[in-house]
Amino acid sequence: MTSLFRNSRTYIALFVVLLLLFPFIVGQSSYYMGLAVTACMYAIAAIALNLLTGYGGQVSVGHSGFMVIGAYTVAILADRFDAPIWLTLPAAGVVSAIVGFFLGLPATRLRGHFLAVATLGFGLSMPAIALNWASLTEGYSGLAVMRPDLVSGDLAFFYVFIALTAFITWMSINIAKSRMGRAFVAVRDSEVAAAATGINVSYYKTIMFTVSAFFTGIAGGLYSYWVGFVSPNDYTIVASFLLLAMIVVGGLASIWGAIFGAILLTVIPHFTNEYVGVTDLIIGIAVMIVVLLRPAGIASLGQLFKRRAAESDTADAAKNKKEASSI
Repeated sequence: MTSLFRNSRTYIALFVVLLLLFPFIVGQSSYYMGLAVTACMYAIAAIALNLLTGYGGQVSVGHSGFMVIGAYTVAILADRFDAPIWLTLPAAGVVSAIVGFFLGLPATRLRGHFLAVATLGFGLSMPAIALNWASLTEGYSGLAVMRPDLVSGDLAFFYVFIALTAFITWMSINIAKSRMGRAFVAVRDSEVAAAATGINVSYYKTIMFTVSAFFTGIAGGLYSYWVGFVSPNDYTIVASFLLLAMIVVGGLASIWGAIFGAILLTVIPHFTNEYVGVTDLIIGIAVMIVVLLRPAGIASLGQLFKRRAAESDTADAAKNKKEASSI
């Protein structure tokens, strides 16, 4: 029984079952389902940011800008052209990816805090553009987003969120394990060494931004369907810093760490929102504790448990061998 729960696949299976049963556990409460959907949205965006920052070493402080692009792409296509969801969501990803591509081109020449400042400017500019381009976005009034008839109910759309989150998680894991993912890590560790081994650093930096922007745009577009409305104030620069906090707390260069970080920092405000300023204080303390005591984040605890379990198994094997030899 103990060995069963040392298998990570068991925990993943239990986690998936819990998600599928979640609406029935909470009695299909709109509030709790909305909380779970928000966690899924942030999980997708955090995974995307982790591919860029955790695996690629490119710090983005304005990733909420891609969520703005994705949300408005879905809203405009759904509201004005009555486009179906199977068209609007890929379009949200593609439009965000195009912007990410052009953002990634100058980013190939920037490093460290220069890149962070450049992406910060991008994150600040997107809500401002959405606010002032009133002929397209309706400015302060925002745009309504009607859900598709096929998934008009909360329960059906909840499972759409779960399915897309699982699919993007699977895609991201495969990207991280692929040749592209290994190139990302090589660029992160040393651009000079990566270039010396034949890796086109500029190419892979641009690809990092493009892929990350694609997934983040889908997250913003998907969430706009759930809320049913998009305005310039939905994805401020605060969301970008929250995404960074999620991957730091969860674990850089860990897909599962990004998911757990997103869940944790989405649930915390549920308990602290009634106290002014307490949410930001707790999130800040959580980031400080992780950075000081567990720099690799929550995800590193799994490796710690595995290592201790392996040491325990080795000790038990040695003890059994000693007992057998003494008989």
